[in-house]
Amino acid sequence: MYKNSTKDPVVAAVTAGLGAGAVACFSVSQGQNLIVAIGVTIFATTVALLVDRLFFN
Repeated sequence: MYKNSTKDPVVAAVTAGLGAGAVACFSVSQGQNLIVAIGVTIFATTVALLVDRLFFN
């Protein structure tokens, strides 16, 4: 019924990173520390890649 995901992991990482980065950019504009925003972006991207790998392959 469903096809296995054939996405390239790099494409998934870029997509997740762009989404998390947009939220982090807004947070920095509202006064959040830049280092915290970068950490949140890296963490969110990692979690998105793990979920994609574990549940959608």
